[in-house]
Parts: sequence; structure tokens; C-alpha cells
Amino acid sequence: MIIRRAFYHWQFIAAGALPLWLLVGSAIFGSGAWAVLGIFFAAVLIGFGLLLVALLFYARKEVREARALSYADVGVLALWHALIIAVPLSTDAAGWLSVLVIIGGIAVFWFAVWELFGSAKRRMRAMVDLVEQTARGQSAPAGPQHPLPYASPNISKPAPTFARGNTPDVIVIEEKRDRP
Repeated sequence: MIIRRAFYHWQFIAAGALPLWLLVGSAIFGSGAWAVLGIFFAAVLIGFGLLLVALLFYARKEVREARALSYADVGVLALWHALIIAVPLSTDAAGWLSVLVIIGGIAVFWFAVWELFGSAKRRMRAMVDLVEQTARGQSAPAGPQHPLPYASPNISKPAPTFARGNTPDVIVIEEKRDRP
């Protein structure tokens, strides 16, 4: 759980730190001026990609509630971040590593979209099940997985209050038909 929570916070820090590492690391480990300029533009795009993926992971309700990523999220992010960190360290393989970083970024993006839609599908299925059970007259199953605030048996729905005690106001509208 500690690793999952650490990656939850790290993913937002990484959107700024890893592009900065690309620039500083490539300058330190002997890339030329033109290579550093090219890496600058790539670092900006990678920074936007990292931020977009972090926001897609953050969009899932279970991630926000637990303040922790899933183990699959941690795995794909760790691989992608390791590839980004390795680019400035090896000037000989920087071209192939750059291609792997781009392919990995696209794969992580679609993985995050897939996880987001899967989460929404599960929540929608739970909502439909709840509506169907309520329509059949059954009680709602207890548990924290229900998105409705009063679905849990521990929380009671407040009773409605009306103006005159417990009797509701009734309005009677008489209709007159012009036709016989």
C-alpha cells in the first residue's frame, strides 16, 4: 500500500521532474547542444503526456478515495518512468530508448483510458443493479460499493417535512370539458 500511495503522489511530481531530468541529464552526460534542444521539445511533450496520464488515473473514483494507484497502474508507470530516466544515461542507445519512451507513453495512455472506462462500467453496473432491485421491491444490498448516499443501511434517509405537521399539501384542480 505504501508503494501504491507513493506512486499516487509521485505521478504529479513526475510531470515536472522527469522532463527536467531529461534536460539536465542530457546536458550532464555529454549530449551536444542540438541534441539538448531537441530533447527540450521532447521533454515538453513528455511532460504534457505525464500530466495527462496522471489526470486519467486521478479521474477514477476508487483512486481518489483510496489515494493510491492499483498495482497495474504502478507497474506501467514504473516501466515508463524507468525508460524516461534511462534516456540521458545512455547516449549510444538514446535513439532506441526515445522510441520506447514514445511507444510506452502511448501504451500507458490507452491503459489509463481503459482503466477509466472499466471503472465507470463497474460503477454503472452497480447503479443499474440497485435500480433493478429497488424496482422489484427488494432492499438494496449493503456495502460501500454503492454510489448512492442512502444505499447503506447505517444511514437513514431524512424524513420529509411539510408545512402542516405530517399532512402534505394537496392541490385539487377541477377540469371542465367544453364538449358534451
